[in-house]
Amino acid sequence: MTNALAAQTQDATAEDAAARDLTDGFHLIIDALKLNGLNTIYGVPGIPITDFGRMAQAEGMRVISFRHEQNAGNAAAIAGFLTKKPGICLTVSAPGFLNGLTALAHATTNCWPMILISGSSEREIVDLQQGDYEEMDQLAIAKPLCKAAYRILHAEDIGIGVARAIRAAVSGRPGGVYLDLPAKLFGQVMDAAAGEKSLVKVIDPAPAQLPGADAVARALDVLKGAKRPLIILGKGAAYAQADESVRAFVERSGIPYLPMSMAKGLLPDDHPLSAGAARSLVLKESDVVVMVGARLNWLLSHGKGKQWGAEPKKFVQIDIEPKEMDSNVEIAAPLVGDIGSVLDSLLAGMGAGWQKPNPEWTDTIRDKVDGNVAKMAPRLMNNNSPMDYHGALGRLKTIIAERPDAILVNEGANTLDFARSIINMSKPRKRLDVGTWGVMGVGMGSAIAAAVETGHPVLAIEGDSAFGFSGMEVETICRYNLPICVVIFNNNGIYRGTDSNENGDGDPATTVFVPDARYDMMMQAFGGVGVNATTPDELARAVNEAMDSGKPTLINAVIDPTAGTESGRIGNLNPQSVVKKK
Repeated sequence: MTNALAAQTQDATAEDAAARDLTDGFHLIIDALKLNGLNTIYGVPGIPITDFGRMAQAEGMRVISFRHEQNAGNAAAIAGFLTKKPGICLTVSAPGFLNGLTALAHATTNCWPMILISGSSEREIVDLQQGDYEEMDQLAIAKPLCKAAYRILHAEDIGIGVARAIRAAVSGRPGGVYLDLPAKLFGQVMDAAAGEKSLVKVIDPAPAQLPGADAVARALDVLKGAKRPLIILGKGAAYAQADESVRAFVERSGIPYLPMSMAKGLLPDDHPLSAGAARSLVLKESDVVVMVGARLNWLLSHGKGKQWGAEPKKFVQIDIEPKEMDSNVEIAAPLVGDIGSVLDSLLAGMGAGWQKPNPEWTDTIRDKVDGNVAKMAPRLMNNNSPMDYHGALGRLKTIIAERPDAILVNEGANTLDFARSIINMSKPRKRLDVGTWGVMGVGMGSAIAAAVETGHPVLAIEGDSAFGFSGMEVETICRYNLPICVVIFNNNGIYRGTDSNENGDGDPATTVFVPDARYDMMMQAFGGVGVNATTPDELARAVNEAMDSGKPTLINAVIDPTAGTESGRIGNLNPQSVVKKK
């Protein structure tokens, strides 16, 4: 080897060694996430985070790239609910950040851990409002809409910044966290060894919070005095993954339970103590109500009014957030702590002599449940064409019962309301829907996250209006070849497809879509399977084939346009004008 060649080789080796001794913001963020077991990112690539996505994928992370940031954010939110770890959503600056922010606020409202990571413009330009590319003070905008918001300016702070975001997202009452990463941060270089030392593995990010002994004793005294007790299970109980404690508390106490929609399956819906099919009865007639991870918000008429009957009730509430107590009505026995610890404390305090409720109460509920189920059964067996909600959902009820590991995603107005009451669940965290806000458009993001995080088949039952918010993500489903079957309940419009424009100017009514649309052809366009179903039997065959094959499938289920009701079952929230123009 010549001296010149040897010198060149030595120089190249020195450069390689120098490169190996350095790291940058890109890799430190990736390493910080991986160190904490966060190995999946949902997002949309673009400036300034395009290369970050590529590098994360190259480093072994799973990066699921969506067509719209809001859908990616909804996926991250559901990932948080399913795993109890923060779901990660990655967006570009300004418009992309704003798109993701809707999902972040949705996650925070539902108490699901999520971290929205967005690239942003440089601080010195933003603060002087000098007109940078997609200039926006994203941190200031995010703060009111999430649990916490942080900005990282220096590479050496990445480890602690990510750690703070993780702990904030999952500790106490979980929620959404915003993490702002200016473009310059990604390219900052530092010593690799120092960078590795700067990373933080979060220790015990969501520590148990035990209730006070006096609070437990008070709650048990209230329950001992109950004649007609009721347990309400909320999605917080499902998130807690304290499934055995929930079951033990229900069965040991002998108290009937009413599951909210995303708590269905914590105990099977056909359990002897399930009061799901007797909701009106138990809310009106109960005298003591135990709230387990549920809130007395609009979904429960704020704990007052006609739905709750005329006689006053006593409430026992289990929640990790003290401020939730007395939010609408007086809570006779507040139990502040994590659900598993609180239920275990109640079980320990019951003792061998615990008296279960009077059989007259539980038998009355059982009779009402059995009567309502029997009354509904014939309607679920019809094979009408076009389909009504009962015939279609009756077939899907059977399919879910035969496939208990499948995950059900559900959104819409009538589609949501009917499915929630018709389809039984037998395992926890298998039903995902619109959550606290009742917001439409979460379906495809939720379905994708459910398939990615669990590997189980997913059945997404969508109203045609709800599907429109995220329908382009069927391409994402096909691109990643996910085992998702989407069923569109197509009744040609919002609520019903029969409204008319009273103005007579030729425009369609505001709630009416293109009649007889073929949503199944959208899935075919991207290489998936598309099926048009006109009867419940056709629908059942198509769904079973899809679930057996695991292929991305979309079924256009033709529903009678007259079958729905205005605003589903919450038409009372839709103000009506009493003024008639002459």
